[in-house]
Amino acid sequence: MEIALSPLEFARRARRVHGQREAVVDGDTRLNYEQFLDLCDRWSHGLQAMGVGFGDRVAYIAPNTLSNLVGYYAVPQIGAVLVPINYRLAAREFEYILNHCGARVVCVHADYLDMVDSIRADIPDVERFVALSGNEDGARDNWEDYETLVSAASAGYDAPEISENDLITINYTSGTTSRPKGVMMTHRNAYMNVVGTLMHQPFTPADRYLWTLPMFHANGWTFVWNITAAGGTHICLPQVVPEEIFRLMNAENVTFFCAAPTVLIMIANAPDALRKTAPKGLKLFTAGAPPAAATIERIEGELGWEITQVYGATETAPFISICEPLPEHDALSASDRASLKARQGVELMTSGELRVMTEDGQFVPHDGESLGEIVVRGNVVMKGYYNDPENTEKALAGGWYHTGDAAVVHPDGYIEIRDRFKDVIISGGENISSVEVEGVLLRHPDVVEAGVVGMPHEQWGESPHAFVVRKPGADLSEEALKEFMRDNLAHFKTPKWFTFVDELPKTATGKIQKFVLRENKAGINAQ
Repeated sequence: MEIALSPLEFARRARRVHGQREAVVDGDTRLNYEQFLDLCDRWSHGLQAMGVGFGDRVAYIAPNTLSNLVGYYAVPQIGAVLVPINYRLAAREFEYILNHCGARVVCVHADYLDMVDSIRADIPDVERFVALSGNEDGARDNWEDYETLVSAASAGYDAPEISENDLITINYTSGTTSRPKGVMMTHRNAYMNVVGTLMHQPFTPADRYLWTLPMFHANGWTFVWNITAAGGTHICLPQVVPEEIFRLMNAENVTFFCAAPTVLIMIANAPDALRKTAPKGLKLFTAGAPPAAATIERIEGELGWEITQVYGATETAPFISICEPLPEHDALSASDRASLKARQGVELMTSGELRVMTEDGQFVPHDGESLGEIVVRGNVVMKGYYNDPENTEKALAGGWYHTGDAAVVHPDGYIEIRDRFKDVIISGGENISSVEVEGVLLRHPDVVEAGVVGMPHEQWGESPHAFVVRKPGADLSEEALKEFMRDNLAHFKTPKWFTFVDELPKTATGKIQKFVLRENKAGINAQ
């Protein structure tokens, strides 16, 4: 008898094989796999008692906590669809997503109860409001208390038959230039991403994973299921602050974590007193935006950690490629190895086919120079955008998912993103990669972050404009930085303008909002 390819199978196995092994640590709470999955079963029963049925959407607005992790098992195992919402959004963005997905139940952490209360009148389809925390005393009579509901439930929920092509989640994109789109992920999509990840980065029951990456971000890059599949331990981290990251790494013997480049920059620039406490030998994945080689080199060299870049999109479950280390890379210098690690790499064994394609549908040669768009087809590509056939057809045109990322393919077959197509700067007929310019800027010891965009130029059409966050206390002038750039980059690529700012505008998932930089060319919080 065939069994559907679903990450729920990993939970079944973990209960049988690793039942007494520690599964989750959340503050003072520690649960083994039997206890954790029993809790998931009871919440499944609780949801069914509330009337949640097959295909119904259950939304979550919560940081990385035990109750949030439970949702990734309790909701899909009754055939319902989990909708993890970015908790950093504004109330009206919550409203749009809740209405668009048609959620019947919304489960909310204490920090966001007031925001959801402010839009109640505008989300008429939501029937039940569950406080995951913050209503233990029953002071909010319009919220049901999660702990009370779980305590009253049994583990005997009704398990429906689930197909691997059924939806497991709807994950909303950041929506920085348009309305957020609901990416429909199937059980098969998630399963294949987990298997592919574990093939390239094996985990064991000895691994202890720190939740520095938001669970809402493409299902925590499927690590909500990866760690369970391996029988490892989830270490919850509700707030990503350097002090707590380094404390938990030591206190909980962390072996692995995931982080967007913005978090890597935060770690690399943490106070010396904290970085000196960093345990050696940690491994980590980075993705979300191309990381600078300088950041990789600094973290690996100073902290003794091993960074692997993965690449993908919410629409691809999310991993398409991995910068897979090869034996010949060991002979490279630290600087050259870091530059190679900053590439996006090669397709995962289970993700499907990855190519770089020109506008007329031709695949680019492997010369490290010819530019094309990254496209992919295969096991991890989404079912489509929820209630959005027009954008689905556009994104999946010709049977490929079109990423919008401009890239080259090197002779060794490793792809390297040069930019988003909309962010490529064309100056005097020459293409300039903002990612490349940012990478050079970040090699300056007094630069913490940088964002580069094209701005109108009378002679060249447009030229690079760099927005730079300086290291605290640094006395870095525009002339000194321009001279540094000219020494390390072709002159036509050197920014024409520099603006020093306190911080860069970012999406809720940590990506630099370059359209904001373009619209505010005088600088944002300019120094």
